[in-house]
Amino acid sequence: MAEEGHKVTLNVYDLSQGLARQLSMTFLGKVIEGIWHTGVVVYGNEYYFGGGIQHAPVGTTPYGKPIRVIDLGVTHVPKDVFEMYLQEISPRYRAETYSLLTHNCNNFSNEVAQFLVGSSIPDYILQLPNEVMSSPMGALLMPMIQNLETTLKAGVVPQVPQFRPSVSAQSSQSSTVSVSRSSNSAQRKEVDNKVKAGEQPNSAEIKTSEKTAPPAKPTGAQEKSSSNGAVADPLGDARAKVQEEISREFATIMATGTLRASEAAALATRKVMQKYGHLNVVMPQS
Repeated sequence: MAEEGHKVTLNVYDLSQGLARQLSMTFLGKVIEGIWHTGVVVYGNEYYFGGGIQHAPVGTTPYGKPIRVIDLGVTHVPKDVFEMYLQEISPRYRAETYSLLTHNCNNFSNEVAQFLVGSSIPDYILQLPNEVMSSPMGALLMPMIQNLETTLKAGVVPQVPQFRPSVSAQSSQSSTVSVSRSSNSAQRKEVDNKVKAGEQPNSAEIKTSEKTAPPAKPTGAQEKSSSNGAVADPLGDARAKVQEEISREFATIMATGTLRASEAAALATRKVMQKYGHLNVVMPQS
C-alpha cells in the first residue's frame, strides 16, 4: 500500500504589518500589499530561512499569525529524506548568504516547495524585490533595505511602530473642561440671583456671563443640514495636513539611511504628533 501523503502549505506574513500598504503609494508611486516573509509547513513543523535554515512547531514561530495560508499540495517525501535534503542545501542558506533582494526566505520556500510538491510559490511573493527596486524611488530605499537585511540575517523579526494615546493628556483636558464649566455655571448663577433680588450686577459680571453662555442651538437650514449628515467633517483638513507632514518627515529620515523603515515611521509620527500635542508615541525597542 502506498505511503500516506503529507499536506504542504505556505504561511505568508507581512513584516510591515500593514505599513507597506499605507506608505507605498506615497513613496513608491504604486501600492505594495506587504513585505512578505514565508515559511513552508509540513510534518507538523514550519521551515523558514532567517539566520540559517530554521524550523519550529506550527504556530510557534516568532512571526505570529500568518495573514494567509496557501495550499501547495501533498508530498510523499518521507520526513527523514526531507531532513537530509535540508542538510544538503544548508551551506547555501546560512546567515552570511542572506540577501533581501536575491536570496531570501521566499527563495528558500520556493526551492523547498519545488522539492516537496514540484510547484512554485506565488509569483507576486517572489517578484516583490524587483517590483520595489523598479519603482521611481527604489534606489533611495537601499539604506533601509540594507538595515532590514542585517536584522533578518540575525534571525530577528523586524519591529513596527506602536502608537498609544496619552492618558495623562486626556485626563488633564477633561479636568480643565470640568473646572471651566463649574466656574462658568457659578458665575451665571450669581448674576441671576442678583437680578432676582433687585440688585444691579456690575458690567464685568455681565460680560463674563455673556462670554460663558452656551452657544445657540442651530435652527432652520442649519439644523436640517446637521441632521441629514451633509455637513463636512471639520477635522478632515487637519487630518490630511498631519498625514502630509508625517509623510514628508518619513522621507527626510529615510534619506539619511540611519534607521529602518519601521523606526523611521515611528520617529516621523512622534515628531509630528508632539508638534500638535495629540499623541505620545512609544518607539519600539531594537
